[in-house]
Amino acid sequence: MSLLVESLKLKDGFICNLEYHQNRLNRSMDELFPGKKHIDLSKEIIIPENFKKGPFKIRVLYTHTVENIEMESYLFRNIQSLKIVHHESIDYHLKYSDRQILQELFALRGDCDDIIIIKNGLVTDSFAANLLFFDGEKWITPETPLLKGTKRQFLLDHGIISEMGIREKDIRNFQKVGLVNAMIDFDEMPVIPVNQIF
Repeated sequence: MSLLVESLKLKDGFICNLEYHQNRLNRSMDELFPGKKHIDLSKEIIIPENFKKGPFKIRVLYTHTVENIEMESYLFRNIQSLKIVHHESIDYHLKYSDRQILQELFALRGDCDDIIIIKNGLVTDSFAANLLFFDGEKWITPETPLLKGTKRQFLLDHGIISEMGIREKDIRNFQKVGLVNAMIDFDEMPVIPVNQIF
């Protein structure tokens, strides 16, 4: 079985959204390893002194126990265009480290920088981020993501975004689309006009 992974943002020595990552880890463990004691991320992650200034990415690889913890610098990808791709049976509701099917879909992007994955006519996610669509007044996220991201859930819980079903045919009704994940905050997300979706 592929390892599960939690990718967390470390900013100036502070682990962002830790509670949300812990909650997702708990749900994943309950599904795959019922009865096993939950891993406590706050106890497992030790931050070295040389990682206490600037943004870093923490990757916690685990099964019913922690297998490895990695820390690395994080560089934002420049995303200015999106390619629509389709897959009718993709399942990524648990955050596995094996992303082969996502890599295969990402390879279909052609000259675009990233992808929008459509499943059964419904908008899901990009390659590594949840999608937010702006209708001129508010930001809306699809109610059918492949993976319920921690930043997405934070934004929903705080009323910054709302969710609704978005079909492929609805995309052109919006003005622009943004991408968020654990590493990308709402106020720094790449925003792409819908005319740059192909």
